[in-house]
Amino acid sequence: MPAQPVVAVAGATGAVGREMLLVLEQRDFAAKEVRALASSRSAGQKLPFKGGELTVAEMGPASFDGVDIALFSAGASVSQDLREAVTSAGAVMIDNSSAFRMEEGVPLVVPEVNPEAAAAHNGVIANPNCSTIQMVVALGPLHQLAPIKRVVVSTYQAASGAGAAAMDELYNQTRDFLDGKELTVEKFAHQIAFNCIPHIDVFLDDASTKEEWKMVVETKKIMGDASIEVCANCVRVPVLRCHAEMVNVEFSAPVSVEQARSALAAAPGITLQDDPATKTYPMPGLLAGSDDTYIGRLRQDPSVPHGLNFWCVADQLRKGAALNAVQIAELLLPA
Repeated sequence: MPAQPVVAVAGATGAVGREMLLVLEQRDFAAKEVRALASSRSAGQKLPFKGGELTVAEMGPASFDGVDIALFSAGASVSQDLREAVTSAGAVMIDNSSAFRMEEGVPLVVPEVNPEAAAAHNGVIANPNCSTIQMVVALGPLHQLAPIKRVVVSTYQAASGAGAAAMDELYNQTRDFLDGKELTVEKFAHQIAFNCIPHIDVFLDDASTKEEWKMVVETKKIMGDASIEVCANCVRVPVLRCHAEMVNVEFSAPVSVEQARSALAAAPGITLQDDPATKTYPMPGLLAGSDDTYIGRLRQDPSVPHGLNFWCVADQLRKGAALNAVQIAELLLPA
């Protein structure tokens, strides 16, 4: 990998693609060139970047000639269609879709947890599911204190997880609701304004959803421990940005709240906001645009042996998608 790689952002006009460009700029990523790619209907659009503009080019197999790193957020089918073109051009695809996450030989990477996995790629590195990312950022340092046996997580996921059009739908439905107008439902299964929907992605044969399945299998792969049992419950809530999760962890040996607090405070990418006396805890409505995973409500769970509970919040478009992808790209740069 050259010290100043050529970077392509595939799906640059979407919510995550735009955030990828912003993160590249804000982190002053050492790119020789950044290319914005999207579908034919978006070609020619201008996107702001480093005080200037990038012109969006139509994405096709020839788009990756001369590219070193391709950050993909264009959907699973597009990633699958263009995988061969990207890798044949000698580029590394860092893919934000679910297309390759559980594929044998494709690293699934959260840089705070398993950065070494990125080096084992064969041209594709997968960016995990947004809800999985923030949870494992917190679980990583705790797993070092004592092996984790079981995790039960309930998510409160923002509209941003379903894309820019879904965020617009929350805006529009909220306005129409307050104006007493009929609501238009398109991007979600039901009304999202002033509502919670216990259904993200498709239902599976066991009545769980694919989003819940992702959290189960991805956690095991990232943590490198297939013995960890995970029960996930995923809910869409009327928040624009930032997913929140209530996480219950059962360890194989005693872990005190004080030990957990110290480990989390020392871990990269984590900020503790945890002071019940001052009503201090992370809230999604106040953390949009932030990079860390925020932890609060840390306490013992007396209902199981060696149990702890905590609440965590992270911006889905940042750490849950764009930031994590750019951090993976940073791992590829020569030391």
